[in-house]
Amino acid sequence: MACLTQSARLSGQVKGGAVSDIINLRTARKAKARAAAEATACANRAAFGRTKAEKSARATEAARTDRALDGAKREK
Repeated sequence: MACLTQSARLSGQVKGGAVSDIINLRTARKAKARAAAEATACANRAAFGRTKAEKSARATEAARTDRALDGAKREK
């Protein structure tokens, strides 16, 4: 109860002598920053979507499809 003033203790503003849990402000600040970074990352994942492996697989599939179509063309 070192944080409370003597007048607060005497006036009964703190009931039962219970004080809220002590938190480490540095830890709370870091947790808040992590949550903000995760929210940004989630938004970026939604915006940009696919992984590098998915992009390369799609490019390989598109190249294969293009080769198949070029091979099936009739010349005039």
